[in-house]
Amino acid sequence: MEETYLLNVEGVKKRILHGGQGELPKLQDGSKITFHFQTLKDDFERTVIDDSREAGIPMEIITGKMFKLEIWETLLSSMRVGEVAEFWCDAIHTGMYALVSRGMRRIAEGRDPLEGQKHRCGMGNMFDYHSTGYDDLDELQRTPQPLIFIMELFRVEEPSAYKRDTWAMSKEEKLAAVPVLHSEGNRLVLRKEFGQAAAKYQEAVICLRNLQTKEKPWEDGWLKLEGLVTPLVLNYCQCQLELGEYYEVLEHTTELLQKHNDNAKAYFKRAKAHAAVWNEREAREDFLQVAHLDPSMAAAVKKELKQLGERMRKKHVEDRKCYQGLFQPPSGP
Repeated sequence: MEETYLLNVEGVKKRILHGGQGELPKLQDGSKITFHFQTLKDDFERTVIDDSREAGIPMEIITGKMFKLEIWETLLSSMRVGEVAEFWCDAIHTGMYALVSRGMRRIAEGRDPLEGQKHRCGMGNMFDYHSTGYDDLDELQRTPQPLIFIMELFRVEEPSAYKRDTWAMSKEEKLAAVPVLHSEGNRLVLRKEFGQAAAKYQEAVICLRNLQTKEKPWEDGWLKLEGLVTPLVLNYCQCQLELGEYYEVLEHTTELLQKHNDNAKAYFKRAKAHAAVWNEREAREDFLQVAHLDPSMAAAVKKELKQLGERMRKKHVEDRKCYQGLFQPPSGP
C-alpha cells in the first residue's frame, strides 16, 4: 500500500501512486504547470466528478495568478515531473471547486467560462447564482465536502520558456500587448490574410475586455478602455465581411451600437452585412443613418444604395422566374 504523506497543510494528505523524476521543480510567479487531473468524491464508490483526460487536453495553470482553487498550487508544488499522486483535501480547501469546475466544463464545451457572470468576485457570484448549470456541481455548492484529486504532472515551464497567453498577463503586459496585436492585425490585412488578422484583433479585444472587468462600467477607466476596444471591433468586423461571415458582423456591430449609437462606421459595416444576407429594409435604414451621422460618407452611401437596388432587382427577377416554373402546368405526354 502506498505511503501517506502530510504536506504541512492542515486538511491535506498525499499518496504517491507513481514516482516522478529529478528534483522538485522550482516554481516562481508566472511558471506554467501542465498536468492531468481527476476529481472524485470521498465516498464508497469514489464517484468521479471531473476527468481532464475526457476533454482530451491537459490542464494548465500559471502560478501566482490567483487561480480560484489555491490548494492546487500547493499540491502541484509537492510533485516531481512524471509523478502521479492522490491528494485528499477537506472541505476548507474545496469550497470553491464547484465554480472552478463550472468554468473548466464551459471551456471544454467551447463556451465562455464567464458567461452570465456579474462584475463581482467568485464568492459574490456564488451567492448571486443559485445554479451552476450542472446538477452534481449544484450539490457540491450546497454541501461542501472533502474531495480527492488524482494528478499527473507533465511539465513545469519558466515564464521565459513559453509564449504567455493573454489571460495570464499582468495589467501592464496586457496594455503593452494591445498596440502590438493591433499593428500585427493591420499588417496581415494588407497581405489579405483576413482570418489571421481577425484573430489578432480578437486577442487584443479580449485583453481589453478582461481589464474592463476590473473597472466600474461607464466610469473614466472603463471608458478609456472602451475607446481602445471600438476600433479593434470594427477592424475585426471588416475582416469578417471579407471572409463572408455576415451574421458574425451583425452580432458584433449591433452589440457595439447598443453602447455607441452614434458610430457611423459600425452602422456602415452592419448595413453591408444586412445587404449581403438580403435584409433590404434594414440595410437601407443603416445606410441612411450613416449619411445622417457622417455627411462625408454620403457619396459612399449613395454608391452602396445603388448597388443594393441593382442586386435586389436582379434577385426579384430570378425569384419570379423560379416561381413561374414552379407553378406551370406539366406538359402533355
